[in-house]
Amino acid sequence: MFDLDSLVFDEQGLIPAIVVDVETGAVLTMAYMNRESLQISIDEGRTCFWSRSRNEIWRKGETSGNFQHIVSITTDCDNDALVVTVRKRGPACHTGAESCFFGNVYRDGTDYSEPFSLETLYNIIKDRKSNRKPGSYTTYLFEKGLDKILKKLGEESTEIIIAAKSDDKAETIYELADYIYHAMVLMTEMDITPNEVLKELASRHCKTTENNDTGESS
Repeated sequence: MFDLDSLVFDEQGLIPAIVVDVETGAVLTMAYMNRESLQISIDEGRTCFWSRSRNEIWRKGETSGNFQHIVSITTDCDNDALVVTVRKRGPACHTGAESCFFGNVYRDGTDYSEPFSLETLYNIIKDRKSNRKPGSYTTYLFEKGLDKILKKLGEESTEIIIAAKSDDKAETIYELADYIYHAMVLMTEMDITPNEVLKELASRHCKTTENNDTGESS
């Protein structure tokens, strides 16, 4: 167990805490903790900070419901800064943005964007649910609700079968993309994360490996 007395708090008794999303690796916010709020965070498993403007303890999500469930807390080599990895429920920023860091101060002009991924798609859909853009098809699905989403999934699965039965690879890829998109909408609607699905798949892989090791068929 780490000795909290080893941490270096500043002259005001505070230590900076950088909050990071465990699923995306994105920096969500930077806040401060004192010894009491850090202990509360550890005891309750949710982020608790010290508000320098109000000069008081504040539990993230206490009024908004946008809690941050702590996965881990680590310190830097000098023990004077913390990284708090969380699984968040709702936007991190009081403005409604997913992260407090969205102001573009400087870019060197180079495109450093990462390749598109299913995680990227999930985050786009998740953001659309929180910040509904008029005229967006994704917004339309969320407004219509679960029944509409499920209906679209059924339609897309049929389209996949038809394309595959016709041995049309390009069309099958197209329809699979439609299905995956609507599946992601369903996941967002039901608050299911890609990580939860991957864990389920991983558990099946482990079971298959164990069965093979014992000579059983999988």
